[in-house]
Amino acid sequence: MHKIFFLISLLSWSVWGQNLNLPQANHLATLPIKCLQQEYPNKLNQLLQDAAEIQSPKELHPAFYGCFDWHSSVHGHWSLVYLLNQFPDLNNRKEIIKKLQVNLSRENIQKEKAYLSKPHEKSFERTYGWAWLLKLQMELAVSKDSYAAELAQNLQPLSDLIASRYIEFLPKLNYPIRAGTHSNTAFGMNLAYDYAVFSKNEALRQNISENAIRLFQKDQNCPFDWEPSGTDFLSPCLEELGIMQRVLPEKVFLPWLKKFAPKLFHKDYNWAVARVSDRTDGHLVHLDGLNFSRAWNFYYLINQYPNQFSHLKNVANTHLAFSLPSVVDGNYEGEHWLASFALLSFEMKSKL
Repeated sequence: MHKIFFLISLLSWSVWGQNLNLPQANHLATLPIKCLQQEYPNKLNQLLQDAAEIQSPKELHPAFYGCFDWHSSVHGHWSLVYLLNQFPDLNNRKEIIKKLQVNLSRENIQKEKAYLSKPHEKSFERTYGWAWLLKLQMELAVSKDSYAAELAQNLQPLSDLIASRYIEFLPKLNYPIRAGTHSNTAFGMNLAYDYAVFSKNEALRQNISENAIRLFQKDQNCPFDWEPSGTDFLSPCLEELGIMQRVLPEKVFLPWLKKFAPKLFHKDYNWAVARVSDRTDGHLVHLDGLNFSRAWNFYYLINQYPNQFSHLKNVANTHLAFSLPSVVDGNYEGEHWLASFALLSFEMKSKL
């Protein structure tokens, strides 16, 4: 019954273009609640130095062992903190906070930091998981709930390590990674840049800004027609647009964008949604994430430049509404992560 009501709520949203409401939030919260402490199935991204490193997911990652893989667990935590911040009357509030407190204990975060501090794990979750970790840190820091301050303090040493990793890594990257999956350079920069601005980490902000300009400023005519590749869950063109929008002033950004994405200035611009042939396939279902990626980047662009790009709102709304039902289709391949992508889209839309 709850799922039926949620689907009706989704239909209402698609017709009227509403922001996220409490019934939708309550259902979206059930997805990370369900998997946050679900250890299996699990996909480890581990480099084994010897047999002593063979341990269970929970032993290796006591904070972020659920939701199939490390990064999905991280943004599952972010989803719940975000929903608690936005909806004080969220169902299962006490249960959610308890799970967060158990997972994000000081001891657990120390173990996570120790794992990422291993010399042979310096590239672990670079930069996708890194970006979501900083997003989680920021969400805990802005929370007005009493539980969040302690958890933010617990998490901060790991976030500081990640910030230092960005500063160390980005200057070494001679060429950007333009994939539509985890390694996408621009996406990792976007969330990290927002964190740097929020936390007043000037060294991180300047590092990201300088390297984004170095890597992307000469780009022209991004091949929108090449998207999507078969298993994209991020838009290479729009994620790059997003980071350049963040680091360039208006007088530089808009001329750059006219060379990079001239089609977006056309008032009749449209972009077909990405369609998934089999949502039980963990890779093919990525394309629902791509629709959300397009939506949140369009919303971000419209928010800052409404006079130039308000015509893209319908394109963004269409992408968001198209893939929302897949979040509740019962397939773990998508459920363990798509709620976070939907919520990031809603977060960007709420700023309009």
